[in-house]
Amino acid sequence: MGKCGALLGALGLALLLVSPRALVWAKKDAKQDARIELIRGLAQEVGVSKVALPRGKKGIVLDAQGQLDKGRSDAELRANGTAIRPGMPIQITKIVFNSDRMTFEINGGGKKGKKWYQRIEVGAGGRTRPITPEAPVLAYGSFITLTYPDKNELPTVAQVKQLLGSVVDLERRSPTTLYSPQVPPEFKEAIKKHQVIVGMDRDSVLSAKGPPDRRIREVRDGIEQEDWIYGLPPHVLFVTFDGDTVVKVSQY
Repeated sequence: MGKCGALLGALGLALLLVSPRALVWAKKDAKQDARIELIRGLAQEVGVSKVALPRGKKGIVLDAQGQLDKGRSDAELRANGTAIRPGMPIQITKIVFNSDRMTFEINGGGKKGKKWYQRIEVGAGGRTRPITPEAPVLAYGSFITLTYPDKNELPTVAQVKQLLGSVVDLERRSPTTLYSPQVPPEFKEAIKKHQVIVGMDRDSVLSAKGPPDRRIREVRDGIEQEDWIYGLPPHVLFVTFDGDTVVKVSQY
């Protein structure tokens, strides 16, 4: 009994000697591990947008229950226009963490600035011109910000997917075309079966098969075409595009 009491006493003393700083670092390490897990589980994830996502640097905001701030979303859409329509494929390209929220960069983000060298101009006689051709600055991405109430505990990958589920389908249980009324019924049926048929556009193919393993561009009979290649020999699927339309599907 004496030995047991001594052991318990030593254990209690050891716990008292643990510094508050060590406990703080332990919490920081746990939170850092949670962030790494979220990045591993969500970065580069491909899904389908269920709602319109605006251009610009703000995007849309979801509360801790995954509910969309519709007023703010509508204001962003009016001010900046639509970057991603409902039914379009999306990809999480970056995740930024703050104390009470995480922001997902979608399809590369919102507004794009110029490169440093695009701001340089040369000239003479009072006239200048840029050293690089002026090209339109296009942005087809957006942002989704998810808030969470507990600053000390991050949601899991599964919880984040569930919370984002009101605006994007990351599980891909429902194909893109379920959210896009313009797509013909035969394409919807093919996508449900993960098939590609002639006449589909790129968005429909992405919904059916996801991103290709390889892409090849070739000029055939004076027309530039692009092949999307899925799989490895001996089972390879070739999907040939002329512009945005599938013109040939070959399965080997």
